[in-house]
Amino acid sequence: MIPVTSFAGQTVAVFGLGGSGLASCHALKAGGAEVIASDDDAGKLAEAAKAGFVTADLRTVSWSHFAALVLTPGVPLTHPVPHWTVLAARQAGVPVIGDIELFCRERRRHAPSAPFVAITGTNGKSTTTALVAHLMRVAGHDVQMGGNIGTAILSLEPPRLGRVHVVEMSSYQIDLAPSLDPLVGILLNVSEDHLDRHGSIDHYAAVKERLVAGVQRGGTAIVGVDDRWCQAAADRVEHAGTRVVRISVKRPLADGVYADHETLVRASGGARSDIARIGGIGSLRGLHNAQNAACAAAAALALGVSFDVLQEGLRSFPGLAHRMEQIGRKGHVLFINDSKGTNADAAARALSSFNDIFWIAGGKPKTGGIESLREYFPRIRKAYLIGEAADDFAHTLGGVPHDIAGTLDAAVAQAARDAAASGLAQPIVLLSPACASFDQYRNFEIRGQHFRELVLALGSVEPVV
Repeated sequence: MIPVTSFAGQTVAVFGLGGSGLASCHALKAGGAEVIASDDDAGKLAEAAKAGFVTADLRTVSWSHFAALVLTPGVPLTHPVPHWTVLAARQAGVPVIGDIELFCRERRRHAPSAPFVAITGTNGKSTTTALVAHLMRVAGHDVQMGGNIGTAILSLEPPRLGRVHVVEMSSYQIDLAPSLDPLVGILLNVSEDHLDRHGSIDHYAAVKERLVAGVQRGGTAIVGVDDRWCQAAADRVEHAGTRVVRISVKRPLADGVYADHETLVRASGGARSDIARIGGIGSLRGLHNAQNAACAAAAALALGVSFDVLQEGLRSFPGLAHRMEQIGRKGHVLFINDSKGTNADAAARALSSFNDIFWIAGGKPKTGGIESLREYFPRIRKAYLIGEAADDFAHTLGGVPHDIAGTLDAAVAQAARDAAASGLAQPIVLLSPACASFDQYRNFEIRGQHFRELVLALGSVEPVV
């Protein structure tokens, strides 16, 4: 745990008592603050009270003595309308912050030179976070990984010299971290997502940009420049005086890191040098993973990792659960769990990586559906549609063979049977839903775990080596 000493002797309200919220309560208390914990969920209030925290309905207390409101990232800050706690805090002149901000303040107070890598982007941030952490461990560093990828940031060990914090951040978390200042900041990409929480793509992109705009003096901003929002962000950040490493997997760069087929290349001042080869690494299959690998490699090099160790780390990376995860083979059929493909752009990255796909898709739909995936329809042998989006997806697929399976259980059974009977050399059963999971599952991890269990229950599924 990281004790938060910056509010010692002061009173802080914490609203939202899930994993990160409760971790914030413990960290603030350990640092000497008085915590008033609150939530709309009576069960979470009871859990906080059992843990020894003072709880209250923040509608019934005076805000005049609060030094800050620590808000869980899941609570609306701006759109569609600010949460009532945000309005109350603003009226009282109380700053609204999140757990990332608490971490940043503690790092500045106690170990401002401790390596801190922050990663964001619409897609690929979890894989890139896990890969950066893996590379730094292979290089022999003490690594703490958390944030949006799983472990609440304040539940990690405190910053200190020689310890590297590698932290995934959603746009919600960045929005609550006004003084975010990583040593290395990575902005992978921006595409339409979370517009219900940000109002417009321009506002969403501006929030993402703040992560690299805030890189501390002497640090490095790493920006994927294959979309127009990130290209513009890279230009602005560099103009402000921050060192920027541009990343592309679509074209060579005169200055930056790019993918040349299966090789990562660094270009500078007209000179080119090969960084590492990513061909044949199953966990880094596909153009999207080339971008993830290029950004992670640039971060590792900025932190002093050698080319040899970088190559070793890339080759030994096991991949991320639920993101292009190879569950196994049954005969010639390969089963891929991409449950983390929760929007069309993410699903495109999986669909572009294979041919002869038996595609399981659907769930709680997002804006735009799968219209943007038409270019990949020729790769799909048949689709098996589940959840709320099934009828709309069926309409968009048109002449692409498809069944409305309804549930994941039915979809896996049908896809496995059809793929095995197809006579194809390398058929792929791919779960990449292009949807959120919330109509049938609490989160994408549970959906992916259910897929894994269903595949293994087919019997005779061999691991991929």
